[in-house]
Amino acid sequence: MNPADAMAAIPAPDFSLWGLFWSAHIVVKLVMIGLLSASIWCWAIIIDKSLLFRRTKAANDKFEDTIWSGTSLEELYREHQENPGSGLAAIFVAAMREWKRSFEGSGRQIASLAQRIDKVLDVTIQREVERLDSRLLFLASIGSAGPYIGLFGTVWGIMNAFTSIAASKNTSLAVVAPGIAEALFATAIGLFAAIPAVLAYNKLQAEVARQQAQMESFADEFSAILSRQIDERLPLVA
Repeated sequence: MNPADAMAAIPAPDFSLWGLFWSAHIVVKLVMIGLLSASIWCWAIIIDKSLLFRRTKAANDKFEDTIWSGTSLEELYREHQENPGSGLAAIFVAAMREWKRSFEGSGRQIASLAQRIDKVLDVTIQREVERLDSRLLFLASIGSAGPYIGLFGTVWGIMNAFTSIAASKNTSLAVVAPGIAEALFATAIGLFAAIPAVLAYNKLQAEVARQQAQMESFADEFSAILSRQIDERLPLVA
């Protein structure tokens, strides 16, 4: 059999995505499956967080408009004490709860009430930021590690391809190309997982920072209001 007939007898490699995956080495397959699973989880986080931030922003804006419209603080507290529903409402409820404990307690200790309210506000803001920031670290991890995991699959695939080439003693392009393509497919999947994760992480982190700034600004304004009322009541208590 002449070389031309031998080459014609070799079945044409399948360069479709499924063909590249199915013909890859088991280690490369595991890398691809892991990266695809991570990509699906990243998209689930991205969609969930995007919807959460949209709802949170709308609820915060609505509550801020309500509280500065002149609505009674006592009425707002009764309405939101069981289920705040937003970060600003949670901050308001926490401050009002500490306020009411100090004035309704038997000791009526309000000399250090302003400091206690500030601490309560800081803790509540931190808790709300942690809630908004949860699971975003996974996006950062995939964004930074995804290309390297894909590169590991590529290196392993190329090593396996060269081993097969050496065993077959055939260096023609028809023999080399499928193994190299399978290996590079792992890097492509790594980038496919990493690029959206990085872009989404930066965008979502910016939204967390904006909402944190809104909560801190609201906390400062509300703390100032309560501090003025504390100063007015101190002579009466004394």
